[in-house]
Amino acid sequence: QVHLVESGGGLVQPGGSLRLSCAASGSFFSINAMSWHRQAPGKQRELVATISSSGSTNYAASVKGRFTISRDNAKDTVYLQMNSLKPEDTAVYYCVGDFRDGLRSRSTYWGQGTQVTVSS
Repeated sequence: QVHLVESGGGLVQPGGSLRLSCAASGSFFSINAMSWHRQAPGKQRELVATISSSGSTNYAASVKGRFTISRDNAKDTVYLQMNSLKPEDTAVYYCVGDFRDGLRSRSTYWGQGTQVTVSS
């Protein structure tokens, strides 16, 4: 059983910045890829950014150049630095991780989500 807890969401004005954090705890051997997803009202869930175990990253076109995903393996934590925020970034953001949680097993876990609201 793995637990992912997000933090750092809140209300920010357009052009502002936020940093989301996601800390993993529980029973696992290692963390493979990590990602952030978001879902805005009236829209489909969107993959925002991913980071591999080696640090390779990918971003959705809508956030490229503004958002940065990173990880601290010693802390079992993944981050999403969000700069130049726009109203269309308003959504619930979810942390997702692929874990090795057994000798020969891998499982995907989702966090509970954190609200990000960009408004003047």
